[in-house]
Amino acid sequence: MEPENYCVIDLEMTGLSATRDQILEVGAARVRGGKVTDCFSMLVNPKCPIPGEVQELTGITDAMVEKALSSDEVVPLMLAFMGDDIIVGHNVSFDYRFLKQWAVNHKISLNMEFLDTLKIARAILPGEQSKKLEALCQFFSVSREHAHRAVDDALATAAVFEKLKPMAREKKREDLLRPGEIQIRVKKQTPATEHQIQRLKQYMQLHQIGDDIPWETLTRSEASRIADRYRAKYGK
Repeated sequence: MEPENYCVIDLEMTGLSATRDQILEVGAARVRGGKVTDCFSMLVNPKCPIPGEVQELTGITDAMVEKALSSDEVVPLMLAFMGDDIIVGHNVSFDYRFLKQWAVNHKISLNMEFLDTLKIARAILPGEQSKKLEALCQFFSVSREHAHRAVDDALATAAVFEKLKPMAREKKREDLLRPGEIQIRVKKQTPATEHQIQRLKQYMQLHQIGDDIPWETLTRSEASRIADRYRAKYGK
């Protein structure tokens, strides 16, 4: 049976890698009986500069997140809002990977059932129809006031999902509306040690390397990769 109760999620991030990049904003829409009943929206201080292209895409600036809470404070609130709901999202595994990475880093179990509007749209809409969220909003005449802002995209995805559900039924593709478990495996990322950071800073000073390193969020593996890259270029 297709879900009438679920939670739509959307995240904005500083980049595409859950192991290297940080959550920038979280948004969620709780749906009951096919109608949005509550929303959750919070900016996140990523503890690193926001890349220019991300600022341009989302409209989120460094100044906007300067006094925002960290992911360690925001993600538990997000997960509490989601509860045990079925999760819906557009290419939802991408957003979920960042939540999963946070959970693994904090030794928290996170296993949820999901439905992906991108997968459903690809299965039932014409091949020439773009399946991007923006295009689907235009196709279904769904309002999307602030594109690439988390809660606005979550609300738009909820509206698109409700439009896709009857189309799936008409095409006898009720299987597309049965949630499945998100199968994502990630490895725990541990913070870089003080010794790693100190040695890296000394090396950068010695060779006058001016790279902007996000020290507060640097992991051990990232620090090792950066050090190896520098040694290959500048020597020991």
